[in-house]
Amino acid sequence: MAAVTALRSGCRAAGRLVCIHRVRWCSSIRVIKSKYVCVFDKSALKFSHQQRLFRTSAVSCGQIVQFKLSDIGEGITEVTVKEWYIKEGDSVSQFDSICEVQSDKASVTITSRYDGIIRKLHYSIDDIAFVGKPLVDIEIDASKGFASEKDVVETPPMSHEEHTHQEIKGHKTLATPAVRRLAMENNIKLSEVVGTGKDNRILKEDILNYLAKQTGAILPPSPKAEIVPPLSKSETVPAAPKDKARKIPVPVSRPIVFSGKDRTEPVTGFQKAMVKTMSAALKIPHFGYCDEIDLTQLVQLREELKPLAEIRGIKLSFMPFFIKAASLGLLQYPILNASLDENCQNVTYKASHNIGVAMDTEQGLIVPNVKNVQVCSVFDIASELNRLQSLGSAGQLGTSDLTGGTFTLSNIGTIGGTYAKPVILPPEVAIGALGKIQVVPRFNGKGEVFKAQIMNVSWSADHRIIDGATMARFSNLWKSYVENPASMLLDLK
Repeated sequence: MAAVTALRSGCRAAGRLVCIHRVRWCSSIRVIKSKYVCVFDKSALKFSHQQRLFRTSAVSCGQIVQFKLSDIGEGITEVTVKEWYIKEGDSVSQFDSICEVQSDKASVTITSRYDGIIRKLHYSIDDIAFVGKPLVDIEIDASKGFASEKDVVETPPMSHEEHTHQEIKGHKTLATPAVRRLAMENNIKLSEVVGTGKDNRILKEDILNYLAKQTGAILPPSPKAEIVPPLSKSETVPAAPKDKARKIPVPVSRPIVFSGKDRTEPVTGFQKAMVKTMSAALKIPHFGYCDEIDLTQLVQLREELKPLAEIRGIKLSFMPFFIKAASLGLLQYPILNASLDENCQNVTYKASHNIGVAMDTEQGLIVPNVKNVQVCSVFDIASELNRLQSLGSAGQLGTSDLTGGTFTLSNIGTIGGTYAKPVILPPEVAIGALGKIQVVPRFNGKGEVFKAQIMNVSWSADHRIIDGATMARFSNLWKSYVENPASMLLDLK
């Protein structure tokens, strides 16, 4: 009380009363909590009865923030740390990439919320990180007025939207972490880039176009480029030889180690998602239906269109035709593009045809989907497939690419095999498996033998809501579109 009384008297005499929360000792960094401290021109205060010397200047030392793994949506509670982009002692800024994590649905890049220095990594590569638990410790410069004391103790969870949003001068800029990283690497401010995506979202193409304007660089044509007329025969791209050498499967070269001991590994990542999905699929009574498809006309059409697609920078496979034909069939049989609730009381007919394509990657089986196929052209589908395949090979597919599917096609024929028994991916109700294309002899209407390009297709449907006749009629319609690709023009919108 005597010290407080002395301070009050001194402050009234000086005419300046300042309220602060902490005074630190200059030598030992001890904190003395008091309510009032008098501030004079000199930095020292003397108490006559104790003769102690204090300084009111704060010591410059950082605050350690535990940056916690925030909620990345889709009900995900744990992820596997796949790669660290930083190490202890590195300096980071806001929106810098910290690490890449993989859930059972997608790979996500985690970005920093703070400017500071990395002091501790709480996980190693392939460790399981839990949502809401500390991911890294970041030392924040206290002199910059970082945040309140509460923020230092706990980092509030950040929603998935906050991961893809950046606040710039009060304006919300939509951009994915990959786009922000590209902008950072090229010293581009997102506030200066005009987004062309949905809700003015900044896309990778927007960054590249902005960079081209600044540097005068010439960029490759966009997948959405205008239609290019066919070249004359003198300018056409040399055609591939008709007689292609038979492809011989090459075994994957992997080091074989015979340890003589059993090894136990946890089920993680996409494999964990497969366990969950296939376990749910066991509850579905599958109905199977198979047929043979003559792709002779489609093979010829694709060979004619491949040079045009290459000019646009797109690799054209058979899958875009199969996917578009499936979408046209789903318009006639919408029950195959539906879902059944868990209690089997309601059927939801999906408005969008989000057709998934099974892909075999180093991470395991993944099924990204092409959104809104019903309003896409064959070229649009091919362009999107190229994007999904590139991201899938790099393990960078996002959650939006892997969720929301309504119907699936599995092109198992690229690996081998003719017939299959595909398993439905809940909550979908149908799936198709496409076998390899084989050149086999067939008879025409005159009884003459000719060379035909034959592919087998295998369908599986949820027999609780789809009967065999519906599946067969859909297959026949899809078959007619694929065997006579020109007929698709009659139903395209």
